[in-house]
Amino acid sequence: MSEDSLSLVLFSGTADKLHAAATLAAGAAALGRPVNILLQYWALDAFRTDRIEDNRSLAWDATVDGASRPVRGTGHIPWLETFRMAKELGEMSILACSGSLDVLGIDVTALDALVDSSGGIATFLMAAEGGQVLFI
Repeated sequence: MSEDSLSLVLFSGTADKLHAAATLAAGAAALGRPVNILLQYWALDAFRTDRIEDNRSLAWDATVDGASRPVRGTGHIPWLETFRMAKELGEMSILACSGSLDVLGIDVTALDALVDSSGGIATFLMAAEGGQVLFI
């Protein structure tokens, strides 16, 4: 992958973190940067076909007293549509972590069509090589 790529390890399935990842992916794709996303654990669960349209909750720390109002509002932003838009804007690949699939007992065919394939950490790291990697 090129040095300007953005690779996201997404392991949270809360609305605020899904929204943040989708926004970063769309921004990078709009700038012509290749985007790689690795879905692990609860993020992977959020992409299940039978749950992808569900209303996702916010992370605990986004709901405690003193949390900012903008964070509370992210539950209403369509993270799923932002991911779809990112795919339309540029080069974006979404990989389901095969280890997380095994742990959660999910078959890759149960995931939304946005997910391109499944693979291991080595597959993701090879795609991410030389670029920026962020954890969400």
